[in-house]
Amino acid sequence: MSSRVLVATAVPVERDAVAGAFPEPVREVALPGVTLHRVPDTGVDLLAAGVGPALAAASTASALTVAGLDGAPYGLVVSAGIAGGFPPEAPLASLVVADEITAADLGAETADGFLPVTDLGFGTVTHRPPADLVRQVTQATGALPGTVLTVSTVTGTAERAAELRARHPRALAEAMEGFGVAEAAAAHGVPVLELRAVSNAVGPRDRAAWRIGDALTALAAAFGKLAPVLTSWNPHDRHDR
Repeated sequence: MSSRVLVATAVPVERDAVAGAFPEPVREVALPGVTLHRVPDTGVDLLAAGVGPALAAASTASALTVAGLDGAPYGLVVSAGIAGGFPPEAPLASLVVADEITAADLGAETADGFLPVTDLGFGTVTHRPPADLVRQVTQATGALPGTVLTVSTVTGTAERAAELRARHPRALAEAMEGFGVAEAAAAHGVPVLELRAVSNAVGPRDRAAWRIGDALTALAAAFGKLAPVLTSWNPHDRHDR
């Protein structure tokens, strides 16, 4: 294996779906500020980082810091879980891999519309995973490559969904943690990836139409195919810097 991999999900049920892709039983490891589930002999650690970009960033940063202080830093961070998909491009139970991880609501509302925080002269709103790794993920899993939006408030209306698609025409999915995970990874100089399985359509909240179980099954199946890619990918061999 070329480097250690940290897989950060929002909640334990997503973490456990990823764990189900590995034949080895995971081992709980309590560390300062964070609890990991370690897949033995793989170099893969799983983290239920919490819901929302802030908690996901804090938990991911804690895990990265502890690993660095222990002299065993991670070489890749993966934000994974279920998500809302923008129809018709990302149907239920499909997989999406981010070639851009974008904070969709980080900025300011003005009389002329929404301004991203970068237009205000601050920070960043997009992280780009390594292009070669995104290609390998699409080939291994059939995931659709595109923009995955990070929101602090989940979309619940058709108007909001249309607004997001107008601002981000390449958006395939929205979730709540990817940008936070990516910010923590960037602060530690570690590449990031985001993989999502679609559980519902972005738009009006129709719980009867949600397919969370199908999405979790798809997520587990994806990691079953993806594990060899993640554990063999070497950031030092990248050609897309």
